[in-house]
Amino acid sequence: MTDPASDQHTGHPHSQAGSRYALRLVFWESTAGCNLQCRHCRRLDVSLELSKSDLTTEQAKRMIAAVREVGEPIFVFSGGEPLIRPDIYELAQFAHEKGLPTALATNGTLIDAAVAAKIRDAHIRRVSVSLDGADEETHDYLRCQPGCFAAACAGLNHLRAAGVSTQINCTVARHNVDQLDRVYQLALDLGVEALHLFMLVPVGCGADLPATDMLSADRYEQVLNWLYDRSREEKLFVKATCAPHYYRIARQRSRADGRPLNVSTHGMSAMTRGCLAGTSVCFISHTGDVFPCGYLPVSCGNVNELPFMTIWNDSSVFARLRDTGQLGGKCGVCEYSKVCSGCRARAHFAGGDYMGEEPYCAYVPMKLKEGV
Repeated sequence: MTDPASDQHTGHPHSQAGSRYALRLVFWESTAGCNLQCRHCRRLDVSLELSKSDLTTEQAKRMIAAVREVGEPIFVFSGGEPLIRPDIYELAQFAHEKGLPTALATNGTLIDAAVAAKIRDAHIRRVSVSLDGADEETHDYLRCQPGCFAAACAGLNHLRAAGVSTQINCTVARHNVDQLDRVYQLALDLGVEALHLFMLVPVGCGADLPATDMLSADRYEQVLNWLYDRSREEKLFVKATCAPHYYRIARQRSRADGRPLNVSTHGMSAMTRGCLAGTSVCFISHTGDVFPCGYLPVSCGNVNELPFMTIWNDSSVFARLRDTGQLGGKCGVCEYSKVCSGCRARAHFAGGDYMGEEPYCAYVPMKLKEGV
């Protein structure tokens, strides 16, 4: 799952319509099919072609219309690889006509000038392209296909030429953590509007990666502090994703610097917290199952069986995620719980309880320091 449109460049005034909870982002896994087979994919069952269990065009339109009944969230066409779905432009146009701002999350390898024009004409506001390294060797190794780095960069150039807003998504792990300065420069050189760093969540194929590929909690802190420094340069919009403790770090650093924290500069909202799973974000699978996010495999209902509004408002899983008082471990006693809350997907992976302690956070809450 990627986050291609949640910064101030594509922000939208989100009405709540019939929902009791403001919905900011909906990620739809438009297909499980993909032309790549990445080592860190959140899916185990990636196919090189469209899945027979993908929602049909009419089912997808009903789902999109149901999302619009809840509010005006940014609707992200994700995958798999959404561009292998032949009706993707029709569905994007439909969402636009329903009043939903749309975005596309892609590996970028299928985008030529003609595809870029179709994306623009379908009123897709922002396209994120995944680049998981600063060079061919690093990116192509993770994506398991030679030439996909060059193809992704070419895709970004085609999008820019077509006048489409672009961003780079980079999943950070041991293989590329030492390339962050180069990835940042690459983003500047390619002229994208944003760089989102995704801290690896070990689910799907990612769960089979060696433990040595994961960053330690201390190394996470270093990366997020690096990101804070880049945000202060204001050369490029940067954002941490699947790294809710960045909300804590940004506040700590801002306080230490004696400078006010501009939440929009850091990809934040004054009304939300670090982990948005089930609170203002949800994920709809290619079969219609609704999850808190693409990395947390706890189903809250299926849009073919229940109205989306009912799932969003009444799911017991969502209700639990919205209550920070139910956080366990050190997250439950942390003074930053309401602005961070820890990654619920990593907690689920580490201990089987999505309300458990974030396993990749080095911070020790004051109550634990004081022995309370």
